[in-house]
Amino acid sequence: MNKDDTDITDESIVMLVQKGDKEAFGLLVDRYQNKLARYGRKFLSRVEDIEDMVQNVFISAYENIQNFDVTLKFSSWIYRIAHNTFVNALRKNTKSFLTIDFDTLLSHPVYDDPDIKEREQKEMRVLIDQGLEDISSKYREVLVLHYLEEISYKDIAEILQVPIGTIGIRIKRAKEALREKIDQKKI
Repeated sequence: MNKDDTDITDESIVMLVQKGDKEAFGLLVDRYQNKLARYGRKFLSRVEDIEDMVQNVFISAYENIQNFDVTLKFSSWIYRIAHNTFVNALRKNTKSFLTIDFDTLLSHPVYDDPDIKEREQKEMRVLIDQGLEDISSKYREVLVLHYLEEISYKDIAEILQVPIGTIGIRIKRAKEALREKIDQKKI
């Protein structure tokens, strides 16, 4: 297997790293550095902080790579590490957090309608760009993961460690909050 091949899966690269090929980890960094930085911008505003946190994500991933199960998706695993890293950084910069997550307590099943997915994604990209800074971080992160990073509800639920129904609720509420913020700005 040629590790320079762009068709090689993330999981195959992880197997190389687990077998001692330290340089192969650089391929994962190349694949995910920009994506994780883009994700981090939804939590933090200072470029230096984002760069530091992304670096911390890769350090943590490298230190724990031997524990990664290659039968699972690497992308979900690295986004989970990133999520935890960014949330912890955000908590350090925020004085108070609501400790009860009503979305998780009141989760409902979600149904994916593939016919409207493409139209919704285009619409949401515009709304996200216009009003993302004005909504709660728990809503911001699901929108970024689903509409900008194009991650499935199932994988987002795994990353955030919440029921899949919770993801549907958060996306619905986030879209409503964004529309409200956009409508307020138009007035």
